[in-house]
Amino acid sequence: MTDAGGLRGKSVALIGAGNMGLELLEGWAAQDLVSVSVVEPQPSQRLQALCAAQGYALNGAASQCDAVVLAVKPQALDAGAAAAAPFVAGGAVVVSILAGKRSADLAARLPTQAVVRAMPNTPAAIGRGVTGAYASAATSAAQRGLSDALLSAVGGVEWVDDEALMDAVTAVSGSGPAYVFLLAEELTRAGVAAGLPEALAIKLARETVAGSGELLHRSDLDSATLRQNVTSPGGTTAAALDVLMGLDGFHPLLTRAVAAATKRSKELAK
Repeated sequence: MTDAGGLRGKSVALIGAGNMGLELLEGWAAQDLVSVSVVEPQPSQRLQALCAAQGYALNGAASQCDAVVLAVKPQALDAGAAAAAPFVAGGAVVVSILAGKRSADLAARLPTQAVVRAMPNTPAAIGRGVTGAYASAATSAAQRGLSDALLSAVGGVEWVDDEALMDAVTAVSGSGPAYVFLLAEELTRAGVAAGLPEALAIKLARETVAGSGELLHRSDLDSATLRQNVTSPGGTTAAALDVLMGLDGFHPLLTRAVAAATKRSKELAK
């Protein structure tokens, strides 16, 4: 997380305030970012309440900003860019969280070449997200710093120098929370199949996944070492891992899953 100093005195426009846009907005509010204009044709009650409480302009007149965050769906790029253009007129940096859309796609539709392509993920809702980001060559160091401060309000930020890597970033961390939630879902089903009452299986699976994630977060050990620390030779965990690490186990499945998500991210650029 960044400190509030990175955002103090800056003006920002948010174009699109669905789930992720709203999470970012709440992160900025917690950082005391004062000057925010929000464009959202269908504002939720939660959004309206936040804007009212913070004094953020909602669907008001456009004015020059230091940064414009584009958080519409990829299919709405043209409409989103049209809404963003009046806020960009003074040379603002544009931060896009549209999956698959290249920095060139944004630069071609907006009066700026300073574009940051970013991919946050849903743990942003609790301030524990991670965002992969790429800055175009025309983005200044100051603009990159401002973008980092905006994105850091909801978690960590990891920068890449090659934009082509953003498709894999999307597949690993952008989509990754769904893979973890699926693990909890399937662990519950497996527990029920093994004879556990459903309510107990849900509780055990949920807390195991959550607690293991927190341990991974806090520990200085890598994930492989943590796994090995749980695994006694010839024990129950080893028996399960013989299946999960087999020819049809996690490695080939996740490799194919991430490859499929990466391919889809590339397709969204078209």
